Amino acid sequence: MPQAPAVQPDHPLPAYPTAPELNDELVVDWHRLDARMVVVRPLNEILGLVPVLIGLLVLGNGDGWRVGISIAVVVLIIALGVLNWITTRYRITPEQVELRTGLFVRKRLAVPRDRIRSVDLTAKLGHRLFGLSAVRLGTGSRDQPGEDGLTLDAVTSAEGERLRVLLLDHAPRTGRSPDGGPRPVEPGTTLAELDTRWLRYAPLTLSGLVGIGALFGVVVNFARELDIEVLDPAVDAAHWVVGQPLAQTIAVSVLVVAVLSTLGALLLYVLQFWGYRLTREPDGTVRVRRGLLTTRSVSLAEQRLRGVEVQEALLLRAGRGAKAVAVTTGLGRKGESSLLLPPAPRAEAHRVTSEVLRVEVPPTTAPLRGHPAAALRRRVVRAVGPALVLVAALVVWAPSWAWQAALPLVPLAALVGWDRYRSLGHALTDRYLVVRSGSLLRETVALQRTGIIGWRVRRTFFQRRAGLVTVVATTAAGDGHYAVVDVGEADGLAVADEAVPDLLRPFLLRP
Repeated sequence: MPQAPAVQPDHPLPAYPTAPELNDELVVDWHRLDARMVVVRPLNEILGLVPVLIGLLVLGNGDGWRVGISIAVVVLIIALGVLNWITTRYRITPEQVELRTGLFVRKRLAVPRDRIRSVDLTAKLGHRLFGLSAVRLGTGSRDQPGEDGLTLDAVTSAEGERLRVLLLDHAPRTGRSPDGGPRPVEPGTTLAELDTRWLRYAPLTLSGLVGIGALFGVVVNFARELDIEVLDPAVDAAHWVVGQPLAQTIAVSVLVVAVLSTLGALLLYVLQFWGYRLTREPDGTVRVRRGLLTTRSVSLAEQRLRGVEVQEALLLRAGRGAKAVAVTTGLGRKGESSLLLPPAPRAEAHRVTSEVLRVEVPPTTAPLRGHPAAALRRRVVRAVGPALVLVAALVVWAPSWAWQAALPLVPLAALVGWDRYRSLGHALTDRYLVVRSGSLLRETVALQRTGIIGWRVRRTFFQRRAGLVTVVATTAAGDGHYAVVDVGEADGLAVADEAVPDLLRPFLLRP
């Protein structure tokens, strides 16, 4: 691999040794991040403040204080960027990666190398203009920026790639090439790539509504700060719509929301997943690349992979779509680092599952065993009960039209309860425990049986009356627990005992 130095060290930086060359005596000297981060970090910050700066300068009616504030903000951001570069150092030792930063408050982070679960290379627009990347090392289940892990912002893209291979390379190395030089980087095997036809699944994720709401809030907040009236046209349009017949008002409102949410969902899908590519790398990792303006490259060590989860939100499931996330040790699914496949056809999600797990038939398509009828009763009662309580409360404390309007919620809740029951199921294959549950978000998990480290058997009072039990498989991967919900007692215990023989059996023996 090329050994071009990517940082600006205090003195000439030695090349990083490959994994077998690391030893207890070797310590890489402290050195700085790339000097261009002095420009890149302020540039990224300023790009986020462009609407505010434009408003201050263009819509300020020549007020000198607005221009002064704009200049002061830019100068402050640049000064902070320079200060951050001056005070930041990092190094890599055989045992850990260390980061030291801060002037008035010194901060030192150290990440043990054997705890690194993922390497995330992120390049915002400013990074890409200068060929740089931010390298984030994921180490724990929280996987939230600022809470766990360590970020090197920024190094050159080539250095980021070299760090990715160095810190996640679990495959045997073969040394140098025959001519004595560094061995060239081997290309990865492509498992999946973006298909533009997948864009039709974007409106089914409801991300457009969230995006439009967030954008509206930002615009209104900026307008309020700049004394700009942007709500008046919207208020006038709302008064006109309300003045129309009820049916027309509802139709126009639904149409406007549908069009805006669809456009917003398409835009967000393109920004997040354009250029998506899933590959298996020679260094023993599965790698996901994606993003239009901000690009991301996340590498997950295969040896820590314990399964795959196929997620189907309600609307996405109605359109026969799904997405796939990795179940890997030390890395939860709350962040985006575990994403394997964006919203796409359901068949593609199952195919990606088989490719990632290296199996011929995806375990997520295995025939599932249904659960007893008592589970259906529990699902319907738990769904319909709150709706009936709401209707009863409206009958007592609200006008007559209120409970009549809420009455259709009862059959709708019953339908949701039935769908929750229909989604329940479990199965055992040669290597995987497969569990499915959920309605608004149906989740099908294929968990390696060798990754199960314990069982929890849970029975509430009502479950005991119904002869049901919830059996929870605990694992060090993903959410940490995956439940077979409301299964028959004998069936649930038999599944647990067969999935991991002898783990549960001692507790089933009775004197």
